[in-house]
Amino acid sequence: MSEISLEFPDGSKRQFEAGASAKDVAQSIAISLAKKAVAGKLDGKLINLNAPINNDGKIEIVTKDSEDGLAVLRSTVALLAKVSLKEIFSDIRFGEDSGDAEGLYIDTDKDDGQVSADDLEAISTKIQSFVDKKTELKHESVSKADALKKLADSKFEAQLVQDSENTSFDFYTVDGVEVLNNGVAFENAGDVKFFRLLSVAGAYFEGKSSNDMLQRIYGTAFYKQAALDDDLKARQEARERDHRVIGNDLDLFFVDPKAGAGLPYWMPNGATIRRTIERYVIDKEVADGYKHVYTPVLANLDLYKTSGHWAHYRDDMFPPMDMGDGEMLELRPMNCPSHIQIYNHHIRSYRELPLRIAELGMMHRYEKSGALSGLQRVREMTLNDGHTFVTLDQVQDEFKKILTLIMDVYNDFNITDYTFRLSYRDPVNTAKYFDDDEMWNRSQSMLKGAMDDLGLDYYEAEGEAAFYGPKLDIQTKTALGNDETMSTIQLDFMLPQQFDLSYIGADGEKHRPVMIHRGIVGTMERFIAYLTEIYKGAFPTWLAPKQVTIIPVSDDKHGDYAESLRKKFAAADVRVDVDHRGEKMNYLIRDAQTHKIPYTLVVGDQEKANNAVSVRKYGEQDSNSMSADAFLSEVLGDIENYSRADK
Repeated sequence: MSEISLEFPDGSKRQFEAGASAKDVAQSIAISLAKKAVAGKLDGKLINLNAPINNDGKIEIVTKDSEDGLAVLRSTVALLAKVSLKEIFSDIRFGEDSGDAEGLYIDTDKDDGQVSADDLEAISTKIQSFVDKKTELKHESVSKADALKKLADSKFEAQLVQDSENTSFDFYTVDGVEVLNNGVAFENAGDVKFFRLLSVAGAYFEGKSSNDMLQRIYGTAFYKQAALDDDLKARQEARERDHRVIGNDLDLFFVDPKAGAGLPYWMPNGATIRRTIERYVIDKEVADGYKHVYTPVLANLDLYKTSGHWAHYRDDMFPPMDMGDGEMLELRPMNCPSHIQIYNHHIRSYRELPLRIAELGMMHRYEKSGALSGLQRVREMTLNDGHTFVTLDQVQDEFKKILTLIMDVYNDFNITDYTFRLSYRDPVNTAKYFDDDEMWNRSQSMLKGAMDDLGLDYYEAEGEAAFYGPKLDIQTKTALGNDETMSTIQLDFMLPQQFDLSYIGADGEKHRPVMIHRGIVGTMERFIAYLTEIYKGAFPTWLAPKQVTIIPVSDDKHGDYAESLRKKFAAADVRVDVDHRGEKMNYLIRDAQTHKIPYTLVVGDQEKANNAVSVRKYGEQDSNSMSADAFLSEVLGDIENYSRADK
């Protein structure tokens, strides 16, 4: 029998008989490895554990304790879910399905209503029956032509196969039911351990809003019960912090796909939070020497061709609008070309530099429907954007000044968990970057030098730069522990050259400025999503849409006093209302706590007689009495100090 040569991850090679499987390879190394093995990986592609290997290649053994091992388990559960669905619903059709390190899902469609959350228990019971019976999963790999024949009555799967570049497709037969499976699976259902079907939600076929809406079933699976329990606990925490859920509960914003996916509508509560942040940011920037401007959200396409956005960023831009007379208008994807127009409107002198221009600038990104998520991934966003034009010898001082401003803002919002990342050009794959090696070397050295001068810890990441220059990314930790870029400072020698920017130097000659791009808190949408999840909806007093609610014990007897307090507090710019609903006191207090209002005041006979209030803070059980003036002083101090006890 002929032999094949397999290379292991450490570079060593061994000979095996043609037709040997990944399991055979694992057993030849160690029995313990074979027991942990769930699949193989040949030349980087997952293969079934017992699939015959007939060609030379690079082999890896996939074990339960790896991400690929989890993917195999979850792919198997997805497969069993499809079989279960077929046995329960005769008219079921499938779209995409996936099992990977993130979890699993199956897209479904049927004639008589969609699969609902109420059906998950029955589906889970059916899956468990296959596990308990250790049902065999019979695998067959077929050609594209044969796959299309098998899927003649499954239009979505047939479309996926038709569009695929693969030449073979995997089908599994379980309990006499045959289904297409997109991943590698076990050969026996008994190897499945702990799983949970989690939820259902609508999902467009292939993530395109122009396609049919299918019903997606989400789930997960693990090899150990403790791991599943931890995951479910983390998912519950994520749900409790999910800005989309909180946004709905507190009436902050909504997105209606019928009106436009990825286009948030800000309700009064959410608009109040956003307006407070915007005013704060503008005041901070103006105090720091920035000139705030307004610029159009539309521009001639030629502007973005000059800037390089059209060449490097076209896939993320909306299609140009043909005005019929040769003019092509484009929704702007970035604000920098607009601020360059502000700079270029006048002849500039070295005495004007640094020239700091800032704007809460609206931008648009061509995001596919499947990528959209609440406020975090949207098609229209408002960026806290700024651009500083400096001389070469001002670069490092201005960089430090911007970073100081960012740190000051972080302190006011009590953002403490962050790291600094210097993002460089990929030195190997340079095609997607502006072609000027000298510029890149100089600007990357200047960024690194500024950070070294400040004595700040940072790490370096190649391939994370903007197409026009390197940047400092400030990576914050989200409420769930994920890294997210909050703020950036970017050096740019390219755009001043592309737009032929200049200033008149002390020598009377023209010189080229350097442009520094910076975002203090990123987009309003993403920043508010971040804060909502960090605060779990319990916004500090200065940000809370409603800071104080006043509850009269009896609206007839104490309503007028409550209204007099409201007017007094409102005159001092406190966001306050009176709850006139006349419901039971415990219900109204509980409702105020549910809506996470920082201060709930109760006023009755004693409070009215003494010009006092009974104060209950959010999250506390006890109330205390104080004069109305003393309370007003306390809440104003709370707001002035950005709700920071250490200020």
